[in-house]
Amino acid sequence: MFALVAARPVSARELLRDAPRSLWVLSREHKDGWGIALRTADDWIVHRSTACAAQCSRYGEVVDGVRAQVLVAHVRQKTVGETSIANTHPFRRGPYVFAHNGTMRDVAWLIARTSPARLAEIEGDTDSERLFAFVLTHVDAADDVERGVVEAVRALHAIDDVGSASFLLSRGDRTFAHRLGRSLFALTRHAANEERRTAAVVIASECLTDEDWRELPERSLVAIDGDGFNLRNL
Repeated sequence: MFALVAARPVSARELLRDAPRSLWVLSREHKDGWGIALRTADDWIVHRSTACAAQCSRYGEVVDGVRAQVLVAHVRQKTVGETSIANTHPFRRGPYVFAHNGTMRDVAWLIARTSPARLAEIEGDTDSERLFAFVLTHVDAADDVERGVVEAVRALHAIDDVGSASFLLSRGDRTFAHRLGRSLFALTRHAANEERRTAAVVIASECLTDEDWRELPERSLVAIDGDGFNLRNL
C-alpha cells in the first residue's frame, strides 16, 4: 500500500518499480492484483489488473509513464474475496480513492453503520470495500472530509477487536493515512526550501528504500495536504 503527495508532478518509477522493496518487488508476495490511482487536475485515472505486478507488462507501461502530484497504489494479497477487478484496490467513489491493508473481523458491524446509499455502491465482496463505504458514510454525515474521517477512525478505535484497518483515503487535495493493525511508514523528501528538488511525502506499508523512513504509531491518523510536504497528525 502506497501513497505519494508532491508539490508538483514527479516520476514515481523508483518507488513503484526500481527500489529494493518497490511495489513491483512486493508483488511477488502480494500477487493477487495491482492498482494505481493517479490524480489529474480535477479527476482520477485508475489502472487495475488481477495479474501479479511483477509479471504484468501493463504495470511496467503504466509505471514508466507516471508523473503525478498525487498517487495511491496497492498490490493485493487476498484474504477476503476472490481475485477480480471488483476486489482490486484502490477503490474509487467519485472524488475519493481508497486502499486498505489487513482484515476486518466484524464486517457486519461495518455494514450496520453504513448508509444504504454507500452500501449500494459496493461492487465486490471484500471487507476493504465495506470499510471504504463505512468511512464515506461518516464523511457524508459530517459534510466535511477531515471531520468525517476523524469520526470514522474514532468509531473503529472504540471496538475491542476490530481487526486490521490500516488505510489510505485521498480526495486529491488531501490524503489521509490511518494505522491500525498493519504497519505504516512515512518519508519526507526534500525540504520546501530546496528549490531544485520537489518536496514530497510518501506513505507506505513498508520502508521501500534505504532512506530515513519514520514509522507511524499504532492507532495514528495523519493528513497530507496538497502542497506535498505538510504531514499533520490528527
